[in-house]
Amino acid sequence: MDKTNTVSKGNKSGWINGFIGVVLFSGSLPATKLAVQDLDPVFVTLIRAAVAGLLALAVLTFFGIKRPNKQAIIPLSLVTIGAVIGFPLLSALALQHMTSAHSIVFVGLLPLVTASFGVLRGGERPKPIFWLFSILGSLLVVGYAIREGLTVSPVGDLLMLGAILLCGLGYAEGARLAKSMEGWQVISWGLVFALPFLLPFIGLYWPTTLSQVSTPAWIGLAYVSMFSMFIGFIFWYRGLAQGGIAQVGQLQLLQPFFAMTLAATILHETVSTDMIAVTAGVVLCVAGTKKFGS
Repeated sequence: MDKTNTVSKGNKSGWINGFIGVVLFSGSLPATKLAVQDLDPVFVTLIRAAVAGLLALAVLTFFGIKRPNKQAIIPLSLVTIGAVIGFPLLSALALQHMTSAHSIVFVGLLPLVTASFGVLRGGERPKPIFWLFSILGSLLVVGYAIREGLTVSPVGDLLMLGAILLCGLGYAEGARLAKSMEGWQVISWGLVFALPFLLPFIGLYWPTTLSQVSTPAWIGLAYVSMFSMFIGFIFWYRGLAQGGIAQVGQLQLLQPFFAMTLAATILHETVSTDMIAVTAGVVLCVAGTKKFGS
């Protein structure tokens, strides 16, 4: 098999794995919204990462995976700060000030942020037309948010912007590491690194009475603990490593479409025609980055 065919297959596998990751991540914000209706957002952040971290520790121990080398410590720490703690915490706090449908719009900025960190930290150099489609997709999202009225919840909007920046950093760092170790090991070590900082504080934020926590809140917490924090990252980091951080990262532009559908179905939140139009626009941008960006 020649090198061209090998690269082509790797790129295709990257898009497939990335797409699976995006689908799993799409339930994150609606599930978090369910959880924070009855649970403190800080507790949700702590317990989701702790549950996923203990699961990751068990899997690493079962397979006898050795500790990462010294060169991986800083990148793994950035994965922990960005993807394990930063994004979950800031997005959970933001969802106290806005609907999940509104917060989902900000996810449209993730591809541009992830691609930027891919250039800064990963040394990737996408073609200029790639940036045209990426920026256009992000402008569609930002334009929609402004039209909806960012002044309605400036605190929530700032928290979501901070969450997106940290998430993009965590994604890019994890993708870099996934080129030298399995994607599941990257997120597993990132979660394990967080455990010593999480476990001591869980008791402080433990609900005063569990009887007041509804079943939907527990379901939401279970989803973000298993799929958002662990399983989704296995596919996502593998996809980014196989197909490129900048290019496969554009699949995140599709996440608002899936997430808004879930928000409308599960939370009965309103999904306007404007939301659908913006989503259609970013889908075209994703197609553009895939076709012309490589």
